[in-house]
Amino acid sequence: MKIDGNKKEKAALAAYDQGDRVLAARLEEEFTEELRLAIANGEDYCSCTSSCEKHGNCVECVAAHRGHQGHLPACFREMVNQRLCELSGLTEHTVIGKIKEERRKDRP
Repeated sequence: MKIDGNKKEKAALAAYDQGDRVLAARLEEEFTEELRLAIANGEDYCSCTSSCEKHGNCVECVAAHRGHQGHLPACFREMVNQRLCELSGLTEHTVIGKIKEERRKDRP
């Protein structure tokens, strides 16, 4: 099961944004049922690329990351990076340019 960018979840959010809470709730429930089925079937739906003892256990993983607050779980990073890029676009991506420039300076 693909969780990141899931089409059903995106459709649920669109329905919610359009005021159709009934459709949004139905799509959310369908997504949840598909996830439960994937879990019951032992499917690996976890998109994390690092190997750790919490792989596939989102509740424990997110709780641990919230607890130590050192960094985001790997599965959140792409979504956050996309949002940051959108936000950076408000300033014509000048922030991204500055970050890249600083990285070039730091390289030997």
